[in-house]
Amino acid sequence: MTKAEKIFAVRCARENPHEFYTWSRWLKVRAEVLAFDKYECQRCKEKRHKYTKATTVHHVNHFKERPDLALEMWYRNPATHKQERNLVSLCHDCHEEVHGYRKKGFVEPLTEERWD
Repeated sequence: MTKAEKIFAVRCARENPHEFYTWSRWLKVRAEVLAFDKYECQRCKEKRHKYTKATTVHHVNHFKERPDLALEMWYRNPATHKQERNLVSLCHDCHEEVHGYRKKGFVEPLTEERWD
């Protein structure tokens, strides 16, 4: 990332993330990541051994926490000193699970249980 891109990403992370996700530079990187992963969800492929169409590019180092890595497909993990993926193609369901938006296996009860 250039210095100007990092400044823009940091400002967006602080003030308006939507501006980052509609930025032409992000859209280009996003398309490159999806093409690199052959539009396949990497989590479904690894964990479930099935192929699902990827619709989202996930920041392993979350955008708001590490805007300096927002456009980087790879990063060096400080714990292992190995190069790892920072941007990964995921399907919608896996992206929600990774962020904790969807609790796997939890079903809302139809009615409140009562013991009157």
